[in-house]
Amino acid sequence: MQRTAETCVTRYPTIELEQYREYPIEEMRRRLNEFYADIKRRRTVREFSGRPVPRDIIETALKAANTAPSGANLQPWHFVVVSGPKTKKTIREAAEVEEQEFYEHRASAEWLAALEPLGTDSSKPFLETAPYLIAVFLQKFGELPDGRKVKHYYPVESTGLAVGILITALHRAGLATLTHTPSPMKFLNKILGRPKSERPFLLLVVGYPAADARVPDIERKPLEDFTSFIDT
Repeated sequence: MQRTAETCVTRYPTIELEQYREYPIEEMRRRLNEFYADIKRRRTVREFSGRPVPRDIIETALKAANTAPSGANLQPWHFVVVSGPKTKKTIREAAEVEEQEFYEHRASAEWLAALEPLGTDSSKPFLETAPYLIAVFLQKFGELPDGRKVKHYYPVESTGLAVGILITALHRAGLATLTHTPSPMKFLNKILGRPKSERPFLLLVVGYPAADARVPDIERKPLEDFTSFIDT
């Protein structure tokens, strides 16, 4: 008997869609309005408190992130949670080297002008102050138990979705975050012992905002500026 591509596929078993919940329209609106009211308060923070955060809070937020959709359900991400002061200091020192190079040589005048209202510079004390740094790595390939490689599909998009859920979960818990992306970030592989096959995606700073933390007074675009509806 000739084996077709379909007969060679090992399919996942199926289950009833028990997790799905449908709500009446007014309940749907109420839930969405409550969520929007909460999430629109989310702001990026650059001044963190050193107050400790229980590890189980971080673990639950990471489990939420791991529910993100991914190409072929291959979940092409790895999170390294850093809380040790020695490692945080090493990361800060390496990141500031790259940041200084960026601000002094790599960034265009246009880019620096766009950043100026935010008040950022090459000094990154929050990398040591915040109780947690979560380094997110993107995996272009996975490895099967027998050592064979398996390609990951849409790893950038999938990892971005997971990070979005992680940030939202941490905000929901009452924590502040900062997405930090020094470029290049290959120093994270060496410091955190990750293989060269993994690409650093971003460094998420997590904790409570400092008591005197200030954030830029910025506005989000109105719906009509970033959305189009086609009804025909």
